[in-house]
Amino acid sequence: MHRLFVTSLLVCLCLMEHCHGNSSLGNSINVLHTRFGVSLYQTLTETENNSNLIMSPVSISLCIGLLQLGARGNTLAQLEGTLGYDVNDARVRHVLSQPQGDLGNSSDGVRLQLANALFVQSGVKLLPEFTQHALEWGNSSLLSVNFSNSNHNHSQLHQWARYQNKVFTAEDQLQMRRYTRQSGGLQEEVPMLPHMALVSTVVFHGAWQKQFHFSETQNLPFILSDGSTVKVPMMYQSTEVNFGQFGLPSEELYTVLELPYLDRSLRLLVALPSDRMTPLSQLESQLTARAVGLWDIGLRRTKMDIILPRFKMESRFNLKPVLQSLGVSDVFSPSAADFRGISDGERLFVSEAFHEARIEVTEDGTKAGSATAMVLLKRSRSAVFKADRPFLFILRQISTGSLLFIGRVLNPAEMH
Repeated sequence: MHRLFVTSLLVCLCLMEHCHGNSSLGNSINVLHTRFGVSLYQTLTETENNSNLIMSPVSISLCIGLLQLGARGNTLAQLEGTLGYDVNDARVRHVLSQPQGDLGNSSDGVRLQLANALFVQSGVKLLPEFTQHALEWGNSSLLSVNFSNSNHNHSQLHQWARYQNKVFTAEDQLQMRRYTRQSGGLQEEVPMLPHMALVSTVVFHGAWQKQFHFSETQNLPFILSDGSTVKVPMMYQSTEVNFGQFGLPSEELYTVLELPYLDRSLRLLVALPSDRMTPLSQLESQLTARAVGLWDIGLRRTKMDIILPRFKMESRFNLKPVLQSLGVSDVFSPSAADFRGISDGERLFVSEAFHEARIEVTEDGTKAGSATAMVLLKRSRSAVFKADRPFLFILRQISTGSLLFIGRVLNPAEMH
């Protein structure tokens, strides 16, 4: 896995030598982002193999970029190898600052909000250059905490949550406190101070360009991975959409449906195996960044009957083992971490890294209303896209192709 990213880095550097302007560099970086997102997702599916899943590659890459700003030596090389680029390069930083400036904003019908925070042990004197670049990096915050005092941690995290009140709820704040207890508890195992905790969160609500009607939603069977079924609210509409069929290296076919959101800057892509007997894991294991990139040119405008379950989910992950499996290990080691670009007089290392993502998809695209009346689905001669079994979804930014979210629905009934 790590060799893949090192190869990606070399390809990116080669492209940078021959590209003209930020456009080509931006395209190269977007390709690397897609590779990172797909690999990250596949790594998570190995540990979260029986559950619904959602994560945000963009948010996690922002966190890794934040660490790159202060990393040096082999620590920087590992972070650079994982993403495929070094944000200390002013050209790269300039390109990445363009789309990121829009990620934290809301537009008509769409709300996409992310926040990253680096909690640093109090008393550490941060280098001015790092502080300046870090505060300009996405929607990032730098906060000083005392990891030996859990009450102080709770207070600081609560203040940050209040500042990011467009993102966090009371439930989130409680979860953040649990994170703090976990990171604070490390001091019994690793007495060395100071250290850091890295937290990333992202929330999305979006309104469809063409809404599903509540009156056409009804409870229908959803076939689980083990062959059993559950009744879930299934949305329905008949409309023109972008749709395509693609092949896996193993020759199984899968279909992809695109649903745009109201402001046309984002779209939800839903993919599932064409053969009902093919498990979703077959698609997940063979998915590649190149395949995702081909969806853009392989989709065709088609009149379809769409049957899609409501889905609302949130996932929280400990990113530490995930990043370690991708080759990022030094940042978590008190002896190997090299963050002289953050503070040249301290031995900083990352004690914990957490990620939280949340998405909600309903008839109108925003928060769900009350239960709707039961009706029979219309019969038509249109092709049918029926997501009544486990499927994979990707939320992409149309202008850049960035994977804002990637996840899967194994059981809609388990969402909360």
